[in-house]
Amino acid sequence: MKINAINIKKYYYEVKKMTDLEMAKEKLIADKLTICIVKNGEVIYTSVEKGIYPIYNAAELMNEDLGGASIADRVIGKAAAMICKSVSVKSLYTEIITEEALSILEAINVVYSKKVPFIKNRDKSDLCPIEKISRTTDNTDELIKKIEEFLKGIERI
Repeated sequence: MKINAINIKKYYYEVKKMTDLEMAKEKLIADKLTICIVKNGEVIYTSVEKGIYPIYNAAELMNEDLGGASIADRVIGKAAAMICKSVSVKSLYTEIITEEALSILEAINVVYSKKVPFIKNRDKSDLCPIEKISRTTDNTDELIKKIEEFLKGIERI
């Protein structure tokens, strides 16, 4: 079967018999993405951007549409976990997850490669800035506002 945009859903569901989570994970790895979101056999969001921005952006653009979706993401810390929970994600694959994020997502199917105590910044010298921000609140709406302020401050939005 030749794979193209028209029959990709059929390929993943009927030929490979993949779940949404398996499909998201395979695409994340194969296409070198940082996030892939799949719902009902269709890829609804992808990104190659790093940091919190992709999951923040997906939640801002498709809030209600993410309910029941499966997400594959490279790194999930507390902030990303809170966002996933707030939009009612069904399942999650990640390469790295924090202990706190895993606790937040205990009600959903989470598959991960490595559990860590916290996410480090890019040069590994300190905590990730979003990890620091997430430690200041357990309220998702407040966290989203703080993430938005942070992203505006670094000119990402």
